[in-house]
Amino acid sequence: MPCRSRLRIRADVPPNDFPPICAEPGQFFDRIRELYLYEERPLLDSIRRGDRREATRIINLLLVHIYSEGAERSELLKGLLLELIVMMSRAAVEAGASQSEVLGLGFRHLTELAGIEDDEHLAAWLRMCVLRIFDAVESRQSPPVDPAVARVLALIRERAGGPVVREEIARMAGLSPSRMAEVLRLRTGRSFSTLLREARVERACGMLRESAAPVAEIAAACGFCDQSHFTHVFQDAKKMTPRQYRDAAPGLRKTQKNPL
Repeated sequence: MPCRSRLRIRADVPPNDFPPICAEPGQFFDRIRELYLYEERPLLDSIRRGDRREATRIINLLLVHIYSEGAERSELLKGLLLELIVMMSRAAVEAGASQSEVLGLGFRHLTELAGIEDDEHLAAWLRMCVLRIFDAVESRQSPPVDPAVARVLALIRERAGGPVVREEIARMAGLSPSRMAEVLRLRTGRSFSTLLREARVERACGMLRESAAPVAEIAAACGFCDQSHFTHVFQDAKKMTPRQYRDAAPGLRKTQKNPL
């Protein structure tokens, strides 16, 4: 069956960025506003979760229906699309985008929209708005964790209770010791020894909160050579002694007074 309307937002992007939408005559809403309200929540949800493909599919669908309205289009098109951009900008802030950056984009989008007179430029403008909004969200999000780094961190946490050999961890992660040190510094900003110390302290925090074991026993269970060294490292990291931490932590299951 032939399509009533077929639209691709034109720009120098891969074909799948804004796939063509084929709409059957029986699928058209009586009013564009009804379609907009129906698709608004899925569109905003797609922005919050960073799903560019779904967001562009919905926007393309809206444009197809708007362009099909003919004479009615001139009265509602810019106002509707401006409302759409405002809502997407709000969703971008909720997803983590900088509010000041999004406000700046809003002013830019409004200025650009006022000068647009034809359909082709309007479609290109909307596409660019979407890309800018997604870029604003993604620029504030943490980059994906390198699999090798994730493996090293998991091994450090797993073995923090006993002796940890740097070369063995590197081998198990598929890295040389020097390469491991380089990627850890690049991705985390910390050295292997610092990450190991942090993992041991966090392990100790869990034991202090959840058990009544003596501090000396916890020190040994967290890979520290003795209680004195453990107390020094713990106080440097947490700005309090292990006993002070235990006393301050809520909901401890204490059964006896715990010696330092």
